[in-house]
Amino acid sequence: MHHKTLEIIRNVVGGIGNAISIFLFASPVTTFIGIYKKKSVEKFKPDPYLATTLNCMLWIFYGLPFVHPNSILVLTTNSVGLAIELVYLIIFFTFTDKKGRLKVAAWIAVEIVFMCIVAACTLTIFHSTTKRSNVVGILCVIFGMIMYISPLTIMGRVIKTKSVSTCRFISR
Repeated sequence: MHHKTLEIIRNVVGGIGNAISIFLFASPVTTFIGIYKKKSVEKFKPDPYLATTLNCMLWIFYGLPFVHPNSILVLTTNSVGLAIELVYLIIFFTFTDKKGRLKVAAWIAVEIVFMCIVAACTLTIFHSTTKRSNVVGILCVIFGMIMYISPLTIMGRVIKTKSVSTCRFISR
């Protein structure tokens, strides 16, 4: 195939992937509408949203031109995802108790410090985009797995209580 044709196909498939990803980020919106209406987080946990926030931050860093050139689709999708996750966390923070607020604030602080360390190490140790994108890409895959595993914390509550009635399931 001609180079331009491959480029068009890549952009179309990437655009479809972006749209699907944004729908996945938006999937818990009904959960957060319910939290807002009830003015309570009930038994909901912030774990999946905290994990997704870190995952988005890592992918945004990966998509920057000095880490991995020509990654505009990665950059845009995860920027939208990060904005959505931050809205979820703000709603959670607003309607949870003091212990929940402390947990969210502490984890966000840890995630920001972690990102600063990743950025500083990546930019000072690795001097080519190939090396940077490999290292950051591996981190993205690892933390992507954590993001998809994090809803299993809810399963821990089900096993511990031996009941699904004490848990509200979060779509992710």
